[in-house]
Amino acid sequence: MSDSWFDDDDSEDGGKMSFLEHLDELRKRIIRSLLALCLGVAIAAFFINDIIDFVMRPLSATLPAEGSFIYTYPTEAFMLNIRIALLAGLFIGTPLIFWQVWLFVAPALYAKERRYAIPFVVLSSMGFIAGAAFSHYVAFPLMWRFFSSFSNDMITFMPRIEDTFSMYLRMMLGMAVVFQMPALVFFLARMGVVTARWMARQFKYAVLVIVVVAAIITPSSDVASQLIVAGPMVVLYVLSIGIAWAFGKKKTE
Repeated sequence: MSDSWFDDDDSEDGGKMSFLEHLDELRKRIIRSLLALCLGVAIAAFFINDIIDFVMRPLSATLPAEGSFIYTYPTEAFMLNIRIALLAGLFIGTPLIFWQVWLFVAPALYAKERRYAIPFVVLSSMGFIAGAAFSHYVAFPLMWRFFSSFSNDMITFMPRIEDTFSMYLRMMLGMAVVFQMPALVFFLARMGVVTARWMARQFKYAVLVIVVVAAIITPSSDVASQLIVAGPMVVLYVLSIGIAWAFGKKKTE
Protein backbone atom coordinates (compact mmCIF):
# COMPACT_ATOMS: atom_id res chain seq x y z
CA MET A 1 0.00 0.00 0.00
CA SER A 2 1.11 3.56 -0.61
CA ASP A 3 1.54 6.10 2.13
CA SER A 4 -1.48 8.20 1.15
CA TRP A 5 -4.24 8.74 3.67
CA PHE A 6 -6.69 7.54 1.04
CA ASP A 7 -4.69 4.66 -0.39
CA ASP A 8 -6.45 1.48 -1.40
CA ASP A 9 -5.49 -1.64 -3.28
CA ASP A 10 -7.95 -3.16 -5.76
CA SER A 11 -5.83 -6.17 -6.65
CA GLU A 12 -6.95 -9.66 -5.67
CA ASP A 13 -3.61 -10.20 -3.89
CA GLY A 14 -4.22 -7.41 -1.38
CA GLY A 15 -5.02 -9.88 1.40
CA LYS A 16 -1.69 -11.74 1.19
CA MET A 17 0.10 -10.10 4.10
CA SER A 18 2.30 -11.59 6.79
CA PHE A 19 1.52 -11.27 10.49
CA LEU A 20 4.13 -8.54 10.93
CA GLU A 21 2.75 -6.68 7.92
CA HIS A 22 -0.71 -6.79 9.52
CA LEU A 23 0.72 -5.36 12.74
CA ASP A 24 2.49 -2.61 10.81
CA GLU A 25 -0.72 -1.84 8.92
CA LEU A 26 -2.67 -1.71 12.20
CA ARG A 27 -0.08 0.66 13.69
CA LYS A 28 -0.32 2.93 10.66
CA ARG A 29 -4.12 3.06 10.75
CA ILE A 30 -4.18 3.74 14.51
CA ILE A 31 -1.68 6.60 14.12
CA ARG A 32 -3.68 8.16 11.30
CA SER A 33 -6.92 7.78 13.25
CA LEU A 34 -5.29 9.55 16.20
CA LEU A 35 -4.15 12.32 13.86
CA ALA A 36 -7.72 12.66 12.61
CA LEU A 37 -8.89 12.88 16.23
CA CYS A 38 -6.26 15.55 16.99
CA LEU A 39 -7.39 17.54 13.95
CA GLY A 40 -10.99 17.32 15.16
CA VAL A 41 -10.02 18.41 18.67
CA ALA A 42 -8.07 21.38 17.27
CA ILE A 43 -11.14 22.48 15.31
CA ALA A 44 -13.42 21.95 18.33
CA ALA A 45 -11.09 24.04 20.51
CA PHE A 46 -11.93 27.15 18.48
CA PHE A 47 -15.64 26.69 19.26
CA ILE A 48 -15.37 25.18 22.72
CA ASN A 49 -17.62 27.73 24.45
CA ASP A 50 -20.39 27.22 21.88
CA ILE A 51 -20.02 23.44 22.14
CA ILE A 52 -20.18 23.50 25.95
CA ASP A 53 -23.30 25.67 25.74
CA PHE A 54 -24.80 23.19 23.23
CA VAL A 55 -24.15 20.27 25.58
CA MET A 56 -24.97 21.77 28.98
CA ARG A 57 -27.79 24.26 28.34
CA PRO A 58 -30.47 21.64 27.50
CA LEU A 59 -29.54 19.79 30.69
CA SER A 60 -29.69 22.98 32.74
CA ALA A 61 -33.18 23.64 31.38
CA THR A 62 -34.46 20.42 32.97
CA LEU A 63 -33.25 21.34 36.46
CA PRO A 64 -35.65 22.82 39.03
CA ALA A 65 -35.69 26.59 39.34
CA GLU A 66 -33.38 26.52 42.37
CA GLY A 67 -31.12 23.77 40.97
CA SER A 68 -27.73 24.23 39.29
CA PHE A 69 -24.62 22.30 38.35
CA ILE A 70 -21.73 22.35 40.80
CA TYR A 71 -18.15 21.17 40.95
CA THR A 72 -16.31 20.26 44.12
CA TYR A 73 -12.77 19.78 42.82
CA PRO A 74 -10.72 22.67 41.37
CA THR A 75 -9.95 20.78 38.15
CA GLU A 76 -13.49 19.57 37.36
CA ALA A 77 -14.57 22.55 35.26
CA PHE A 78 -11.26 22.59 33.40
CA MET A 79 -11.43 18.87 32.66
CA LEU A 80 -15.00 19.32 31.40
CA ASN A 81 -13.62 21.60 28.69
CA ILE A 82 -10.99 19.02 27.75
CA ARG A 83 -13.42 16.09 27.64
CA ILE A 84 -16.01 17.99 25.60
CA ALA A 85 -13.29 19.03 23.14
CA LEU A 86 -12.22 15.38 22.81
CA LEU A 87 -15.80 14.26 22.28
CA ALA A 88 -16.46 16.94 19.66
CA GLY A 89 -13.13 16.14 17.98
CA LEU A 90 -14.13 12.48 17.75
CA PHE A 91 -17.31 13.34 15.86
CA ILE A 92 -15.53 15.83 13.60
CA GLY A 93 -12.90 13.24 12.71
CA THR A 94 -15.38 10.36 12.36
CA PRO A 95 -15.30 10.11 8.52
CA LEU A 96 -11.49 9.96 8.44
CA ILE A 97 -11.42 7.43 11.28
CA PHE A 98 -13.93 5.14 9.57
CA TRP A 99 -11.92 5.48 6.35
CA GLN A 100 -8.85 4.19 8.16
CA VAL A 101 -10.92 1.30 9.56
CA TRP A 102 -11.99 0.43 6.02
CA LEU A 103 -8.42 0.57 4.69
CA PHE A 104 -7.32 -1.83 7.41
CA VAL A 105 -10.08 -4.32 6.58
CA ALA A 106 -9.95 -3.90 2.78
CA PRO A 107 -6.92 -6.17 2.10
CA ALA A 108 -8.89 -9.14 3.40
CA LEU A 109 -11.73 -8.51 0.93
CA TYR A 110 -12.18 -9.38 -2.73
CA ALA A 111 -11.83 -6.58 -5.26
CA LYS A 112 -15.59 -6.53 -5.95
CA GLU A 113 -16.25 -6.09 -2.21
CA ARG A 114 -13.89 -3.12 -1.93
CA ARG A 115 -16.21 -0.98 -4.04
CA TYR A 116 -18.30 -0.52 -0.88
CA ALA A 117 -15.65 1.79 0.61
CA ILE A 118 -17.58 5.03 0.19
CA PRO A 119 -20.95 3.53 1.30
CA PHE A 120 -19.19 2.10 4.37
CA VAL A 121 -17.68 5.45 5.37
CA VAL A 122 -20.90 7.38 4.68
CA LEU A 123 -23.29 4.96 6.38
CA SER A 124 -21.01 4.37 9.38
CA SER A 125 -20.44 8.10 9.89
CA MET A 126 -24.13 8.88 9.55
CA GLY A 127 -25.04 6.10 11.99
CA PHE A 128 -22.46 7.26 14.52
CA ILE A 129 -23.69 10.85 14.39
CA ALA A 130 -27.37 9.82 14.35
CA GLY A 131 -26.89 7.72 17.49
CA ALA A 132 -25.20 10.62 19.25
CA ALA A 133 -28.00 12.98 18.15
CA PHE A 134 -30.66 10.59 19.45
CA SER A 135 -28.87 10.40 22.80
CA HIS A 136 -28.46 14.18 23.03
CA TYR A 137 -31.95 15.23 21.97
CA VAL A 138 -34.12 12.32 23.16
CA ALA A 139 -32.68 9.59 25.39
CA PHE A 140 -30.53 11.53 27.85
CA PRO A 141 -32.94 14.50 28.35
CA LEU A 142 -35.79 12.08 29.12
CA MET A 143 -33.66 10.24 31.64
CA TRP A 144 -32.42 13.52 33.11
CA ARG A 145 -35.96 14.87 33.57
CA PHE A 146 -36.84 11.65 35.38
CA PHE A 147 -33.97 12.15 37.84
CA SER A 148 -34.68 15.84 38.40
CA SER A 149 -38.39 15.20 39.04
CA PHE A 150 -37.59 14.00 42.57
CA SER A 151 -36.54 17.49 43.70
CA ASN A 152 -38.88 19.04 46.29
CA ASP A 153 -38.94 21.57 49.12
CA MET A 154 -36.58 19.47 51.21
CA ILE A 155 -34.30 18.15 48.45
CA THR A 156 -32.64 20.31 45.78
CA PHE A 157 -31.16 18.71 42.70
CA MET A 158 -27.62 20.12 42.30
CA PRO A 159 -25.61 17.51 40.33
CA ARG A 160 -21.84 17.60 39.89
CA ILE A 161 -20.70 18.35 36.35
CA GLU A 162 -18.22 15.45 36.52
CA ASP A 163 -20.93 12.88 37.23
CA THR A 164 -23.35 14.47 34.79
CA PHE A 165 -20.96 14.50 31.85
CA SER A 166 -19.76 10.97 32.61
CA MET A 167 -23.35 9.74 32.29
CA TYR A 168 -23.88 11.88 29.19
CA LEU A 169 -20.70 10.56 27.55
CA ARG A 170 -21.44 6.91 28.35
CA MET A 171 -24.93 7.03 26.87
CA MET A 172 -23.88 9.05 23.81
CA LEU A 173 -21.02 6.75 22.82
CA GLY A 174 -23.16 3.70 23.54
CA MET A 175 -25.97 4.90 21.27
CA ALA A 176 -23.47 5.98 18.60
CA VAL A 177 -22.11 2.42 18.50
CA VAL A 178 -25.61 0.87 18.56
CA PHE A 179 -26.67 2.98 15.56
CA GLN A 180 -23.97 1.23 13.52
CA MET A 181 -26.28 -1.79 13.29
CA PRO A 182 -27.94 -0.91 9.92
CA ALA A 183 -24.59 -0.15 8.26
CA LEU A 184 -23.05 -3.35 9.62
CA VAL A 185 -25.99 -5.46 8.47
CA PHE A 186 -25.88 -3.83 5.04
CA PHE A 187 -22.32 -5.00 4.40
CA LEU A 188 -22.77 -8.41 6.01
CA ALA A 189 -25.89 -8.96 3.88
CA ARG A 190 -24.12 -7.83 0.71
CA MET A 191 -21.35 -10.32 1.44
CA GLY A 192 -23.85 -13.11 2.12
CA VAL A 193 -22.92 -13.51 5.79
CA VAL A 194 -26.44 -12.81 7.09
CA THR A 195 -29.91 -12.94 5.54
CA ALA A 196 -33.22 -11.31 6.41
CA ARG A 197 -34.79 -14.72 7.10
CA TRP A 198 -32.01 -15.67 9.51
CA MET A 199 -32.27 -12.35 11.36
CA ALA A 200 -36.05 -12.71 11.65
CA ARG A 201 -35.63 -16.17 13.15
CA GLN A 202 -33.19 -14.79 15.72
CA PHE A 203 -35.51 -11.95 16.76
CA LYS A 204 -36.29 -13.25 20.27
CA TYR A 205 -32.59 -13.78 20.97
CA ALA A 206 -31.81 -10.33 19.56
CA VAL A 207 -34.33 -8.78 21.95
CA LEU A 208 -32.62 -10.53 24.87
CA VAL A 209 -29.21 -9.22 23.75
CA ILE A 210 -30.69 -5.74 23.27
CA VAL A 211 -32.03 -5.69 26.83
CA VAL A 212 -28.61 -6.71 28.17
CA VAL A 213 -26.80 -4.09 26.06
CA ALA A 214 -29.30 -1.41 27.12
CA ALA A 215 -28.64 -2.26 30.76
CA ILE A 216 -24.89 -1.90 30.14
CA ILE A 217 -24.86 1.42 28.29
CA THR A 218 -27.62 3.07 30.36
CA PRO A 219 -25.97 5.08 33.16
CA SER A 220 -28.73 4.23 35.63
CA SER A 221 -30.39 1.02 36.78
CA ASP A 222 -34.02 2.17 36.51
CA VAL A 223 -36.27 0.35 34.05
CA ALA A 224 -37.59 3.54 32.44
CA SER A 225 -34.14 4.66 31.26
CA GLN A 226 -33.32 1.20 29.94
CA LEU A 227 -36.57 1.09 27.96
CA ILE A 228 -35.73 4.47 26.43
CA VAL A 229 -32.50 2.93 25.12
CA ALA A 230 -33.82 -0.55 24.29
CA GLY A 231 -36.82 0.68 22.28
CA PRO A 232 -34.82 2.32 19.47
CA MET A 233 -32.49 -0.69 19.39
CA VAL A 234 -35.41 -3.01 18.64
CA VAL A 235 -36.55 -0.60 15.90
CA LEU A 236 -33.03 -0.59 14.47
CA TYR A 237 -33.00 -4.40 14.42
CA VAL A 238 -36.30 -4.51 12.53
CA LEU A 239 -34.95 -1.87 10.14
CA SER A 240 -31.82 -3.97 9.68
CA ILE A 241 -33.97 -6.97 8.72
CA GLY A 242 -35.51 -4.82 5.99
CA ILE A 243 -32.05 -3.71 4.86
CA ALA A 244 -30.86 -7.32 4.70
CA TRP A 245 -33.94 -8.23 2.64
CA ALA A 246 -33.54 -5.31 0.23
CA PHE A 247 -29.76 -5.37 -0.23
CA GLY A 248 -28.83 -8.93 0.67
CA LYS A 249 -26.82 -11.09 -1.69
CA LYS A 250 -29.16 -12.91 -4.07
CA LYS A 251 -28.67 -16.55 -5.02
CA THR A 252 -28.10 -15.56 -8.65
CA GLU A 253 -25.13 -13.47 -7.57
